[in-house]
Amino acid sequence: MYGNTYRSDKYKRCLTEFINKEYSIKTVDITPANRGYYGETWRLDTPDQRYFIKLDYSPHQTVYNHSFPVIEHMRNHGITAISRIIKTLDGRLSSQFDGAVVGVFDWIDGENIQNEHTKFAEYDILSKVYTVPTDNILIVRDEFSTARADLFFQQWDKLKNMTDDTSIRISELLERYKTQIIHRSERLALFAERCKHDSSYFYITHGDAGGNVIVSGSDYYIVDWDDPKLAPPERDAWFALYWEWAMTAFNNSLGKHGINYILRAERLAYYCYYYFFFYLNGYMETYFDIGNGNKNMYTNFNEYFNCWIEEEIRYADEMK
Repeated sequence: MYGNTYRSDKYKRCLTEFINKEYSIKTVDITPANRGYYGETWRLDTPDQRYFIKLDYSPHQTVYNHSFPVIEHMRNHGITAISRIIKTLDGRLSSQFDGAVVGVFDWIDGENIQNEHTKFAEYDILSKVYTVPTDNILIVRDEFSTARADLFFQQWDKLKNMTDDTSIRISELLERYKTQIIHRSERLALFAERCKHDSSYFYITHGDAGGNVIVSGSDYYIVDWDDPKLAPPERDAWFALYWEWAMTAFNNSLGKHGINYILRAERLAYYCYYYFFFYLNGYMETYFDIGNGNKNMYTNFNEYFNCWIEEEIRYADEMK
């Protein structure tokens, strides 16, 4: 949960009163849902059913707000393996509470699981999403830019001018990884240049589907469509680019759903380096927005340079 902010009984009472007023949902119980990074998430229990509430107070909330029409568009075109939006009493897809963007969805019972088995279900759902028409829908189109790396270096310059102990330690840590960071920015620029002149085979993509698969009995759902973009399938596929079986499974799923496309190495590499900086940007934005909060941000940064993404990058570094 973004910021991991403590919420008093008064806050929870105000929130449930707001939900009742705006959505006519009378809450019996409210408990933290602990799903997603940026969102403050809650499960609301009523006498008849459950709902999922996500509030975004972060700098990410503009992106979140733009996602609602895309989710509604997918549902209207038969994509049922995603959360259904609950509209306000006057028909709006989202609302505002205490400075946050609020979304209310059906609650999906189940566990957030990611393993080899769930990959096949994930790719099948995504391939169905790619068949949804994108005419007359307002959605960001990916441009294969280096903006994320450029932003990171701007953030780093800002961090260097901060004089508190944590900022100094984080900046020193980044300095130790400076060679790798610069190398990855150069690789991002290389593959961005190779990709940016071709905008064919663009579909509605999730951007982090694997980490948002909910398994509910024999059913699978992909949730947290906070940042949908028109982009090639590689935006969703790169997370497992070093697993040959996964790339084969993704390609097979595309073909199964009538999409005549094979994943491209240059696009997979681009997204690998892009997301390396995307996640770094996220850590930086969180730190600038809430400071250390209830977390040790230095530890988070340190662990990032030794986490799962390094496996993907080692594979991408071999691509010519």
